[in-house]
Amino acid sequence: MADKRLFLLDGHALVYRAHFAFIARPLINSKGLNVSAITGFVRTLWDLIQKEAPSHIAVAFDPPGPTFRNEVYEEYKANREEQPDDIKVALPIIKEIVKAFHIPIVTVENYEADDVIGTLSKQAEKEGYTVYMVTPDKDYGQLVSDNIVMYKPSRQGNGIEKLGPREICKMWDIDKVEQVIDILGLAGDSVDNIPGIPGVGPKTAVKLLKQFGSIEGIIENADQLKGKQREKVEEFSDQALLSKQLATIKTDVPIQFDEKDFNLDPFDREKLTEIFKELEFRTLARSILGAEQQMGEQGQLFVTTPDEKEKKEAPKAKEYHLGDKNIDNTDHDYQLLTDRKEMEALAGKLKKQKSFAFDTETCSILPTNTVDPNTAELVGMSFSYEDHKGYYVPVPKDQDEARAIASIFKDVLEDPSIEKIGQNIKFDYLVMKWYGIIIQGAIFDTMIAHYLIEPEMRHKLDFLSQNYLNYQMVPIEKLIGKRGKNQLSMRDVPVEKASAYAVEDADITFQLADILRKEVEENKLDKLYKELEEPLIVTLADMEFEGIRLDGDFLKKYSGVLEKHIAEKEKEIYDTAGVRFNIASPKQVGEVLFDKMGLPYRWRKTSSGAYSTNEEKLSELAGDYPIANMILEHRKLNKLKSTYVDALPALINPRTGRIHTSYNQARAATGRLSSENPNLQNIPIRDEAGREIRKAFIPRDEDHVLLAADYSQIELRLIAEISGEKAMLEAFEKGQDIHRATAARVFEVDYDDVTDDQRRSAKTVNFSIIYGAGATNLSRQLGISRKEASELISAYFKQYQGLKAYMDETVEFARNNGYVTTLMGRRRFLRDINSKSSLERSNAERMAINTPIQGTAADMIKVAMIRIHEILNKKPYRSRMILQVHDELVFDMHKDEVEELRPIIEKEMKNALPKIKVPILVGIGIGTNWLEAH
Repeated sequence: MADKRLFLLDGHALVYRAHFAFIARPLINSKGLNVSAITGFVRTLWDLIQKEAPSHIAVAFDPPGPTFRNEVYEEYKANREEQPDDIKVALPIIKEIVKAFHIPIVTVENYEADDVIGTLSKQAEKEGYTVYMVTPDKDYGQLVSDNIVMYKPSRQGNGIEKLGPREICKMWDIDKVEQVIDILGLAGDSVDNIPGIPGVGPKTAVKLLKQFGSIEGIIENADQLKGKQREKVEEFSDQALLSKQLATIKTDVPIQFDEKDFNLDPFDREKLTEIFKELEFRTLARSILGAEQQMGEQGQLFVTTPDEKEKKEAPKAKEYHLGDKNIDNTDHDYQLLTDRKEMEALAGKLKKQKSFAFDTETCSILPTNTVDPNTAELVGMSFSYEDHKGYYVPVPKDQDEARAIASIFKDVLEDPSIEKIGQNIKFDYLVMKWYGIIIQGAIFDTMIAHYLIEPEMRHKLDFLSQNYLNYQMVPIEKLIGKRGKNQLSMRDVPVEKASAYAVEDADITFQLADILRKEVEENKLDKLYKELEEPLIVTLADMEFEGIRLDGDFLKKYSGVLEKHIAEKEKEIYDTAGVRFNIASPKQVGEVLFDKMGLPYRWRKTSSGAYSTNEEKLSELAGDYPIANMILEHRKLNKLKSTYVDALPALINPRTGRIHTSYNQARAATGRLSSENPNLQNIPIRDEAGREIRKAFIPRDEDHVLLAADYSQIELRLIAEISGEKAMLEAFEKGQDIHRATAARVFEVDYDDVTDDQRRSAKTVNFSIIYGAGATNLSRQLGISRKEASELISAYFKQYQGLKAYMDETVEFARNNGYVTTLMGRRRFLRDINSKSSLERSNAERMAINTPIQGTAADMIKVAMIRIHEILNKKPYRSRMILQVHDELVFDMHKDEVEELRPIIEKEMKNALPKIKVPILVGIGIGTNWLEAH
């Protein structure tokens, strides 16, 4: 009977889980369809089929309209928000996919999916099946038995939990699974609007059940209870019994399990192909259909199955003219050039063009095999100046020969009259700079252009190719394999294969350029591109090329200091807890804090039934329980040591002896830059242990110092400017401390009489307002009640009515137009601004308020960077701009140039945005290390 395995999926529960798993960054296809729920559901379904190979399967969905529970209790699920529009659209598509899988859909009028699953589970169990209830819904715990298991896929689809009676009892802290219903009856369920008994929570419910066994037992023995608890049980006994009835999953629904109806049959390949094509599911299509996606004769996408592929006659290749080897393809002309004369002929042709696309192929010289443009070797160059045509120039490993071949194209790449088109061309700019070539002229970067048009979406070339050209590109894994120790480098790939792959990149980029250029213009983003993002490409590239010197010896010593502090903190934790345990284990931390030490646990447990011990939870306890703060400190010290102190020296470039971070200007939807390899933007600055790391960043030599220029409270100044709030503008114009000025107004005291606590509260409110935080968030930050937080916010907006009006007007603009803009015209689309889901809508409203402020600050520092970079390049200055971190710029400043350049830097940063009323302040420091200069 072991092979009789029935999997029953709770369709609605899995769809909702998938939708909200991507709520922060939804998956949107080129048609504007949110495919988050569909993607997540299909991944879960396919993973289950692949890993578990069920013999029988079905998906249960809730029926439309009310169920029998609404007849019993009219308010059942009355608090639930209306179904999000994206889920309404996704559900019919998901059902079509399930049907195409030839998986039965079961729905019974008047009964919910869990009732249907409960009934089928019990029936199948009697027929010798092992039943897996696939759901994230904890209520199913009441149904488990030796042959009925809860099967909980992880939120990201890469792990599962299988929960039988033992696991359920441990998770709920009960003696038998049936008591799950009693806990729900006593404590209620706010999600389903099951009332329970007021004042009885899950912990109290468990204690009562251990004593009396069931709700009925508790009611019968109410006289043994004391005080308020007795009163509540007696008063609400009928409500508790009603709640238990509502929480009980029915197992006698009018449906009959017939195994032949639930067989897992082969899926409908043609139907799934059609659906996946419409949804633009390329990865899922490859993994599920096992098919090769190609281009049809008219350019349309189709999926060829292995069987169909054999039936098609292979088309004959075209004949080409230039090059000693031709790449066979029916609809493009890609040529491999290995003769120097052919390369020179190509350079001559490129010289006659107004624009051309350019791309480099590289390999790593480091054992990590990560391709960093500042350490990479050039493997080849590809060019395209006509649709479907292109050329590949391979470059040998010998670096002298490589430079000689690269130099053939130096004149044309440095020609300022010819536009260069690229996808993430900053990478290619850096690679060529190491070969003595500085790419000049106008630049059109397809990645940056698409980022401006659709900042929330992906911008990789294969994604753009599929969405704009309906063309499936050759994945890099086809050439070099998947990541790992056996992955090849581009140098190892046969030149014919490398050529086809490389030229495709240049060709597709060239084809995309005109399409994206028109979209940029139609969306009135061309000025933003030309004046900000395009010149920033070169500015960032030159900063990355320079890098910053790192004192590895200092970090080595500091690593020892941190190790000592970590050991001391461990001892302190063990002494306080009275037991040794693995502090790095969240599970063990939870057991020690909440089971052994009895600290109050006021939150829901994790899906596995463990205590949550994340930073938020421990921070809430830290004020009252020192051990929580000790554990947070221990984690922070460990993270500093592993992430920065021990890791940074390994990232020193062997060519330069410096750290070269990489800036990404197409990631944050607000327009902010991010950095990686290493991420220098996340080095802590507020605590001493984090600040100490900045001492390791030093000038390039004894003739230089580090100069750091930092905007002061730039976002608060900009919100005052953008909103026109007179009180805030007045405070800034008087040069007052804005947080003290805010406290004086909100608490109605004189400016000089503001206490430190009042200023701290005002500072928290100021920044909370910028990020659209509400009373709940503010109460948590300040450690006050939600009522007090609400009153504080009301007092704040009473004083700053202009600010409140701006926020309301901005949200209303977003509702009417679907986007918000920065002062420089950068757009951020807010697709959930009119969502019927309050969670989605409130998230979008916060983004609407914050984006114009944060985005304008990002644009402002970018303008300053571009202007300062131009100034430093006009004269033979020896000083260089080397870092941008949030609102700060860092310079490797030659000592002889400090007096001349310091006022220039301050002026350009202050005046980056013209015609603004609010005073802009820039703090400047100089030192022999980054901390000293800050």
